[in-house]
Amino acid sequence: MSFSPRPPSLSGCNSIQEQRDRWEKKCSRAVQELVQTEQHYCQQLELVTTFFVEILKAKGTLKEDVREGIFSSIKSILSMNLSLLVHLENGYVGKGLEQFCSHLHHYNAYVDNIYNANKVLAIQLKKSKAFRRFKKLQEARPEFNNQKLEDLLQMPVQRINQYEHLLQDLAANTSPDNPAYEQLSKALAAVCEVSQRIHDNAQRHENHQQLCRVQKLLKGRKTRVLAPGRWFIREGWLKIVPSKGTETKPKMFFLFSDLLLEAKPCSPLSVSNGKKFVGQHAYPLQDAAVEKVFGHTRSHGGLLSLTFPKAKLLLMSNNHDDFNDWYQCLSSAIRKLQSKHTVLQRDEPCRRPVLSPVDQTNSVRKRNMTSINPTNNVQNTGAELECSAPKRTKQSADAQQSEEASTSSCVIL
Repeated sequence: MSFSPRPPSLSGCNSIQEQRDRWEKKCSRAVQELVQTEQHYCQQLELVTTFFVEILKAKGTLKEDVREGIFSSIKSILSMNLSLLVHLENGYVGKGLEQFCSHLHHYNAYVDNIYNANKVLAIQLKKSKAFRRFKKLQEARPEFNNQKLEDLLQMPVQRINQYEHLLQDLAANTSPDNPAYEQLSKALAAVCEVSQRIHDNAQRHENHQQLCRVQKLLKGRKTRVLAPGRWFIREGWLKIVPSKGTETKPKMFFLFSDLLLEAKPCSPLSVSNGKKFVGQHAYPLQDAAVEKVFGHTRSHGGLLSLTFPKAKLLLMSNNHDDFNDWYQCLSSAIRKLQSKHTVLQRDEPCRRPVLSPVDQTNSVRKRNMTSINPTNNVQNTGAELECSAPKRTKQSADAQQSEEASTSSCVIL
């Protein structure tokens, strides 16, 4: 058996030169697609800028801050993309992309504002009859091809995803010896960062919507789930197995990144709160532990044991897949929270200032004084979730009011 010095070709090419020719054809097609799509994209941006941004500014239909809230940096994006288009049409792909990436902060500002833009747009459509009429007239222009302004505002976000795929094709079919290869690689990395930014913003927006949805499901304003840094994970019904007795109690549980919220449904006789829940207990996950009591094999559900510093829960599910999902979600949330806390503890000594002997003595005295007060020793585990019974404003409240107050309380354990 003889070995050929040529590398084997995946598509049946008989020589290295033929393989290079194939790469060049693919690269040419990718460049052509980039130029054609860039031309169409710039045309659409020009239409939005001319028929919406500029006319709204001239007519004074919307205030300047409102226009900026809707259209953000779209004029700057149009300017940088027109410059890119000139370079692409003249064959300076690498140089054009290099200059384009130096102005990507305009795209960052735009994608960070896109959800706020949709919100401001919706408010103005409800608020201003003149703006509603103007928007409808402009969208009816044949240049927009029946596209709504809401869809047109998404173009820069969608274009970043297109850039990512197009630049990947270009880089994959460009030889590393090509002078433009390094510029393509840098441009691809920069565009991928903006694409990741879009993905992260979408996740944060979806999480905020989930938190708002859960907040609306909870009766009253005492149980607050909206908090910075909190992530919604899942929700569902689980049965609480009591320590004494055999009767299980079905409860609704909401799992977040830092706590587990137990709730019960409101009375179905209530017209306004028939589909809502009352928060009963909030279990912080910081020092929690979860394990399977049974349900390790394929069976009908299983039993989970959750241990907290001041409480213990036995939760049962009759569905094996749902049981496993709860176990995986709880284990992952606890592990991430505890690992984050461990990192913070390691960094804490580095942030402590160096004290003089006199300051050290004073600080010791202060710690001794504060340790006398038992209220200072209670950990504020519910700082992000305010769950407390409403205060009584009248001493002569009837028994029904007292019962409602007790049922709307949420105990933090």
